[in-house]
Amino acid sequence: MDQCQYFHLPPHSRFLTSSAVRDYEGTWEKLSQVAVKGAEYDSRERQPHPQCLEGTRVDLLNYIYESLYDREKNRLIWLHGTAGVGKSAVAFTVAERMRGLKVTEGSKERRLAGTFFFSRKHTKRRTAGFFFATLAYQIASNFTSVREDVNEAIKGNPALLDPDKSLRDQMEALFLRPLRRLHFRLCERPPLVFVVDALDECTSESELADLISLLGQALREPDLPVIHILLTSRSEDHIRKAMQTKDMRPLVCEIPVKTFGEGVAATISLDGVDVDNDIYIFLQHSFRELQSRHCNFPQPTEDELARLASRAGRRFIVASTMMKFVDDGYNDPHSRLQLMLELTSDLLPGTEVYKLYDLILSTCTQSARAFLHLSVVAALADPLPLSQISELLGPGQGRDVETVLVQLRSVMDVPTDSTLPVTIYHSSVRDYVSDPSNCSLPEVQSITPPHSLLAHSSLRLMMQNIPESTALLNSLSSFERKGRGSDALNYACHNWAFHLLRAPKPWDDTLDHTSTLFWNNYLLSWLERQWCLKGLRSCLIVLSEGQKLKTLEVCSFNDFREPSLTYAHRSSRVGSRRFYLWSQAIF
Repeated sequence: MDQCQYFHLPPHSRFLTSSAVRDYEGTWEKLSQVAVKGAEYDSRERQPHPQCLEGTRVDLLNYIYESLYDREKNRLIWLHGTAGVGKSAVAFTVAERMRGLKVTEGSKERRLAGTFFFSRKHTKRRTAGFFFATLAYQIASNFTSVREDVNEAIKGNPALLDPDKSLRDQMEALFLRPLRRLHFRLCERPPLVFVVDALDECTSESELADLISLLGQALREPDLPVIHILLTSRSEDHIRKAMQTKDMRPLVCEIPVKTFGEGVAATISLDGVDVDNDIYIFLQHSFRELQSRHCNFPQPTEDELARLASRAGRRFIVASTMMKFVDDGYNDPHSRLQLMLELTSDLLPGTEVYKLYDLILSTCTQSARAFLHLSVVAALADPLPLSQISELLGPGQGRDVETVLVQLRSVMDVPTDSTLPVTIYHSSVRDYVSDPSNCSLPEVQSITPPHSLLAHSSLRLMMQNIPESTALLNSLSSFERKGRGSDALNYACHNWAFHLLRAPKPWDDTLDHTSTLFWNNYLLSWLERQWCLKGLRSCLIVLSEGQKLKTLEVCSFNDFREPSLTYAHRSSRVGSRRFYLWSQAIF
């Protein structure tokens, strides 16, 4: 072990034997691998980071900062609002501020104890299964004195790092245990802060409710240092219900909230009347930056800026998308600005986001194809690069993915590096493309639903690349010759059931035929491939989706005795029967 590694161990660990040190480092490495780095507030995965421009959100931020200094009791500060009002920007800004504050003067320990930014776009960020492991890694990185507690907990119960492990057990061992160790040392210090963003992006409502309840339990613990949790989400009924239980109500500081000063009620919120001015400041700043790069660009007048700001509907995502559309680096910004001004003159309150997306689509060469590919990107279980999306969709639907998607840079991140994944900028895009009726362009109303397309494409790609044999050794030799396959094939193998489950029913004839063919002839080969290359857990994840389909038509044993059945037909049914019994044994 080199000297640098030695001095990164907790002080008392320097007296451990070499084997104990290796064991210690191995446990820490396992936690490091499980912790979701992309969920941290400043991760590269989340770039560009949304944050509040200086001079905006002043009252709201000051209210939150003041709440985070309360040493009297633990709080859960719930900041909620509709999509696009700037919740993530506030969460990032608060996290950045807390990271810059030390627990004690001269120490390296920061008040920001942990962050987790949920995202439906990423497998590990749309579940609570990695939540406490990720926070434990951050806590122990910030406070090295508790690292041994975390390591001992994992050594005693390695299953704690399994995302399917009980959230309660994970919280007790990975969250509460290290924080209890800090209780007396931090009792006179400013409160620790955790920031949890976009809780509504956790796709399981029951898991989400459990997490809120457990966070409330943690805040009621008497032997912890004072901690505050800033949590943001949409204003959804199931979240509100979880926040308003008898046990949670005393702990929750809700924003929007009524505060009183000088006898007049003032609202601290994300979408109050002051937001129009904040958006005006944002637009003014953005156009100045644009002019610094395009010296001939004429600045919009104050009246035009005010019109753009007021027509944004107090939603920062509208203002931000407007600027991305105007300043996309490929089109004339002045003509794009004129399109924005024409649009805003006709906007009605509440229609701002979708009408803006309509306009962006209308500027594409093929609006229907642009809507289809945008909906595909939004529906992907995990982001993929352009080339892999093209391969997944196949030579028909995937032939022009790149030329179509580059026209949508104002609503999605299309990296110049072809190896990096394409992602939508905001969840409101997913809301928009989830139903063609949200789009007013008539040509998009008859497009194939994205999950149907992705399910069919995944099944087709697997049948092209997975041998029809169910012999394990034959499959293994085939994999050795072909390698592990492309990212598109791996995606298809891991997510076909995810998309099939979400495809509108009844399935169309093409999807029905393809799924039946795959089910009868390739299912066991798929199982062998996944088991060999990805392990049992990968199979279980996909099968847990497959179980929900309830489309396994298991024939009775009498069917196998029918003389009319050909040998091949009987074999395929036996294969389905074997698979069904195998999956039932697991579940």
